[in-house]
Amino acid sequence: MAAFTYISGPDDFLVSRLANQHWNRLCEGVEDDFSKEIISGHAGKVEDVERAVNSFRDASQTIGLFGGRRVVWLKGVNFLADNPTGRAEATQTFCQDLQELLSTIDPNEVGVLITASPVDRRKRFPKWLEKESDYFPAGGMDAKGKGIETLVAVLKEECASLEVVMGQEATDLLINKVNGNSRLLIEETRKMATYLGEPGAEITAKLVEELVPNFGDGDFFEAAEAFFSRDLNWTIDALRRHFFAGNDARPIIASLQNRNRLLIQLKALVDGGEIQAGPRGIAKGSFEAAAAKYADYYDGLEEKSGFNVFTQNLWYMGKLMGTAKLPSLKRLIDHQLEFIRAFEEIIERSDEQEEILRNMAIRCLVGD
Repeated sequence: MAAFTYISGPDDFLVSRLANQHWNRLCEGVEDDFSKEIISGHAGKVEDVERAVNSFRDASQTIGLFGGRRVVWLKGVNFLADNPTGRAEATQTFCQDLQELLSTIDPNEVGVLITASPVDRRKRFPKWLEKESDYFPAGGMDAKGKGIETLVAVLKEECASLEVVMGQEATDLLINKVNGNSRLLIEETRKMATYLGEPGAEITAKLVEELVPNFGDGDFFEAAEAFFSRDLNWTIDALRRHFFAGNDARPIIASLQNRNRLLIQLKALVDGGEIQAGPRGIAKGSFEAAAAKYADYYDGLEEKSGFNVFTQNLWYMGKLMGTAKLPSLKRLIDHQLEFIRAFEEIIERSDEQEEILRNMAIRCLVGD
């Protein structure tokens, strides 16, 4: 039996969601509320790390007022991340103190739950926590788009509890629209289930498009989706809806440029035989081999970026390519020039944004 339970992951909402289930189980049989203690592990500076560790020491070593078993939750630890506080030498010392404390825990006397997000799993202490604890990874999508399968699993679980059905197309679109945010994913699903109002109803891609706004600065605007589907009528309709809502043209242009930038790289790799793509997406082996081969050309672009296709989620790249034949490399480059032209025109005629983007779409898509 492990002395304590440890839950971590890149998504704090999913960590908290899973942790609440374990906390409820840990508290079973503990009737005295004074024997249940939750300590914040959030630290903005080194002094906060010291406070959290000292508070945990007091909570885990203090004998309960009425005797019996106690439970302690060190919640929301963020000093295990790769950030200035997490890298501080003093923080490493406090982590060593915490490790020594945890090594002396008797689970029969005190139940301990530790939750952390985000976590730099390369560090010694997080590795020790995973090895010595009853460890549960919460999953979630990280900054590079990895871990999307966790979001799909969470969405299926939520749909089952709400007694609604959601197909793959609607699932992909919803995850894109909420920009991989798990909390928004759950809330928007509940909203649509409430809107449908009957068990067994289906949440379709069309419903997602109508009811779910685009969150954050992601590449998931409807107009961009329509444009790269090569559907001129849909693109013009999407532009009309975008501007009717009082939105600006520049986010659409940025989204178009970002996607097109990725497609240029993907097209070059496909034409060069570097990657293989099929109905199920891009072959992982060929994608990783190409990433290693061209790593030197992307020096300094290791974070998620539209300028480096290899920092992107493989599933999303397959979705971006679609099943239809990609436009020629020349046409994709022409698109990029058209986006620049549209941006320059908007600077000169800012009150004609919809007309400028509509004309740009016509120039790009007529004849497809």
